[in-house]
Amino acid sequence: MLTINAITVRLGGRTILDRAAATVPPGGRVGLIGRNGAGKSTLMKVMIGQIDPDEGEIEMPRRTRLGYIAQEAPAGTATPFDTVLAADIERAELMEEAEHCVDPHRLGDLHDRLLAIDAYSAPSRAARILIGLGFDEVMQGQPLDSFSGGWKMRVALAALLFSQPDVLLLDEPSNHLDLEATLWLENFLKSYPGTLIVISHERDLLNNVVDNILHLQGGKLTLYPGGYDSFERQRAERAAQLAAAKASQDAQRARLQDYVARNSARASTAKQAQSRAKMLAKMQPIAALVDDPTLSFDFPSPSELRPPLITLDLAAVGYGEKPVLQRLNLRIDPDDRIALLGRNGNGKTTLARLLAAQLPAMEGEIHAAGKLQIGYFTQYQVEELAGDATPLEHMTRAMPNKTPAAVRAQLGRFGFSGNRATALLGTLSGGERARLALALVTRDAPHLLILDEPTNHLDVDAREALVQALNAYDGAVILISHDRHMVELTADRLVLVDHGTAVEYSGSMEDYIDFVLGRNQPKGDGKGAKGPKLDKKAAAAAREEARRLKQAVSETETALARLQAQLSDLDRAMFDPANARADYAKLTMSALSQRRAEVATQVGLAEADWLTASEALEAQVEKV
Repeated sequence: MLTINAITVRLGGRTILDRAAATVPPGGRVGLIGRNGAGKSTLMKVMIGQIDPDEGEIEMPRRTRLGYIAQEAPAGTATPFDTVLAADIERAELMEEAEHCVDPHRLGDLHDRLLAIDAYSAPSRAARILIGLGFDEVMQGQPLDSFSGGWKMRVALAALLFSQPDVLLLDEPSNHLDLEATLWLENFLKSYPGTLIVISHERDLLNNVVDNILHLQGGKLTLYPGGYDSFERQRAERAAQLAAAKASQDAQRARLQDYVARNSARASTAKQAQSRAKMLAKMQPIAALVDDPTLSFDFPSPSELRPPLITLDLAAVGYGEKPVLQRLNLRIDPDDRIALLGRNGNGKTTLARLLAAQLPAMEGEIHAAGKLQIGYFTQYQVEELAGDATPLEHMTRAMPNKTPAAVRAQLGRFGFSGNRATALLGTLSGGERARLALALVTRDAPHLLILDEPTNHLDVDAREALVQALNAYDGAVILISHDRHMVELTADRLVLVDHGTAVEYSGSMEDYIDFVLGRNQPKGDGKGAKGPKLDKKAAAAAREEARRLKQAVSETETALARLQAQLSDLDRAMFDPANARADYAKLTMSALSQRRAEVATQVGLAEADWLTASEALEAQVEKV
C-alpha cells in the first residue's frame, strides 16, 4: 500500500500541493490526471524522493522497489539491448558473480536464485519489450549515441519495464512513442504485475489500463473508481453545471442508448446499433469547455476551392539523392480527414513535408490548387517560440499587414484574450504554447491543415476541445498522432506509410489496432486481405462507392458538429451570459429559446442523416 499523507509542497512562493492525501492499494492501477501545471509531476517526484515536501509524507512498505524514468536519456556506446538487460541490477550482479564463482555451494545458491527470478529468459523478454517499442533486431545492437533523444527515452522506458519494480511510476510515457508503440505499451501495462501509477492524457490508455483515477486539482487529490470516462461522468455529476443543457443532451443520449440496448443482440439490427453507439461516443460532453472559457480552439473557415487540393502521381520524396517514399499516388479533396499511420521512421513526417511544399518531389508529379493555403503544425514550432515575447507580439509579427483588431481576433479564437495575450511565453504552460502555435499556423485560414503530433502538450480536456474544433473545421485535415481517440473521432480515411510508400488502408481503426497487436489476423497472404477477393473492376467500383459514402458521412458529421457547436453556444448564452458569443449576447431570452428549439430540431435531423450515411458505409465496407 502506498499512502500520500497530507503532502504540501510550495515552489517559488506558490502552493502546488495543499495537504494532498490519497491511498493506493497494493496492485492498484491508478491514472494521475489534472490540468497542465496542476502539479502531477511534482507529486510523482515527491514519491521517489526527488523533492522533499514542506509537510506530510509518503508511506509505503519497507524494501518497496520504485521504478521511475530519469529526465536524462541513457547515452554512450552501450546498445539498447545491453542497457535493458543491465536494468535488472540483481540479475546482472548474480550473473557476474556466477561467472567467477568457484565455491560449488555458493554457485548452487546463485543458480537457484537466478532460476527464481527467471534470469535465463531475460534476453528474450528484453528483446520483446524493445521490439514492442519499435526497435528491430539491427537497432537493438547499435550504440545509444547513434539514436535521437526520443529513441533514447524509449530505451529508458524499455529498461524500466524490464526491471519490473513493485511500484511502476510513469510520467507521460507515450510522449516519445508513435501510435503503434503506444498500442503495444497499453497492452503491456494491462498485465503488469505490480502497482502502477501513470500520468497520462491518453484517454484510451486511461480507460483500458487503470482501475482508478486520481484527480489533482487546486492542490487537492480525489480518487475516483473506474477509468477516465467513469471519472468524467462522476465529475460532471458533482459539478452539476449547465443543468438544462445537460438534460437536453441526456435525452438525446437516452434515446440512442435505448436503441443500442434493444437492438445490439439481434443480428438484423446489430450494425445500426453499432452506428448509434459510435454516435454516443461523439456526443461526450467536454467538461473543460464549461470550467475554463479560455480553453479554446476555433479554426477560421477557408475560402472555397474546387477539388482536388493536391494530387500525387507516382511521386517520390526524400533527402539528398535518397528517396524515403516512392510510388506515391494520393488525392486530397477539400473535405478529406486523413490520418497517416505507420511506425516512426517510416516516413509519415516526410510525406507531410512533401504535402506542405517543404520538400520537392524527386520523381513523378505533384499538383496543387493555385490558391491553396496550407497550415502545417509540428512540435518544433512549439519549442522554437521565443520565451521572452508575448502571444500578441508573435501574432503581430506573423500578421504584419493586419489591423490590431484582426490580430487580437485571431488570438481570441485560441483563448488568448486580455492579460493572456500579453503574458510572456516563458510563463505559459506547454499546452498554451501549443495553442499559440496552432493560432499562428492558421492565421491565413488554410484550406488544408497538417497536424504532426498536435497533442503532446495538451491535457485530456484540451484534446477533447481540439477534436471538437477539428470536426467543426471547414477545411481538409491530415493528422499524424499517437492519440487513438483523436484519430478515431476525426479521421475518415486512413493512409498507411510503410515499406517505402503510402497506401490507402481499407480497414477500420479497430482493424488496424488488431493488426498491430497481432489479433484476429485473417489467413491468406499476410497482408490483411479479408474474405474472397473481388475482381479488379468490381473491387475498383466498390472502393469508389465506399469513398463516395465516406464523403457523405464526413459531410453529415461536419454539419452535425456545426449544429452541436451552435447548440452549445446557445446554452452558454442562456445559462452563462457573461461568456456568451457576441451575437447571442444581444438576443433576448425569448429569442434565444426560440433559436435553440430550431437548432435542436436541426440536430435531430442531422443525427438521422449521419446514422443513415454511416449504416450505408458499413454495409459497403463489408463488400470491399
